Amino acid sequence: MISFIPTPIGNPQDITIRALRVFENAQLFLCEDTRETKRLLRILEERFDFIMPSVDFISFNEHNGAKRLKELETDIKTKEIVYVSDAGMPIISDPGQILVEYCQENNIKYDVLAGASAVVTAYASSGFEDGKFLFFGFLPHKGIERSKQLSLALNSNYNTIIYEAPHRLLKLLEEMAKLDDNREIFLAKELTKRYQNYYRGITADIYKQFINENIRGEWVVIIKGKTVERASLYMEDIIALDLAPKPKSKLLAKLTGKSIKECYQELMKK
Repeated sequence: MISFIPTPIGNPQDITIRALRVFENAQLFLCEDTRETKRLLRILEERFDFIMPSVDFISFNEHNGAKRLKELETDIKTKEIVYVSDAGMPIISDPGQILVEYCQENNIKYDVLAGASAVVTAYASSGFEDGKFLFFGFLPHKGIERSKQLSLALNSNYNTIIYEAPHRLLKLLEEMAKLDDNREIFLAKELTKRYQNYYRGITADIYKQFINENIRGEWVVIIKGKTVERASLYMEDIIALDLAPKPKSKLLAKLTGKSIKECYQELMKK
């Protein structure tokens, strides 16, 4: 069986008792980075009621995952295995997806434990009222694809969550300010760590503030979605078009961010 275990995103005390017990019973660790995993386990051994197991630690990441699946075929089918990424929930902007897919395709039992996630922690901290959001993870570092993804985020009616590295954060804020200098955003710095901090405001103001800000550490950026009111007049125009419900629903879905099915059902009620 393979257990995918979320690790603390900062504060080691966020580890769960269940995770500690699974760690102790593991016969093999698969890790995004074996050094990071061993460092965390040593901290847990020093501070909590935990005994570090004497087992192998093997790297398993986006670069060597396919190779490891072939090398460890027997172990994966017969041992109690733990998979961890460096911090937070495995697979969510972290390696591990191909291992889940491998388990599904080969009828191998697996489990995903509950635990720390920067996505939901930051969103809960934002104070944004809508419980629906999109998660983009890390944007491409540069080029047309980065511009395209950022444009999608700024033009969505849903709040959008982005991860960003410290050395690219100012660039991201500058790009957003150029595209929409009045968009409300929320930033979370170093979640659960000593220098955790929150920032909320409009893009232009936050960008000016951060020109002289210490922007070390890990960041989560949440972009408030475009309000539906800005598109309401256009919605009325589309509804008034002499079109069949299906193509009309597709146009409304692109405009509002809702699913085609939702738009179709709403049209049928009118």
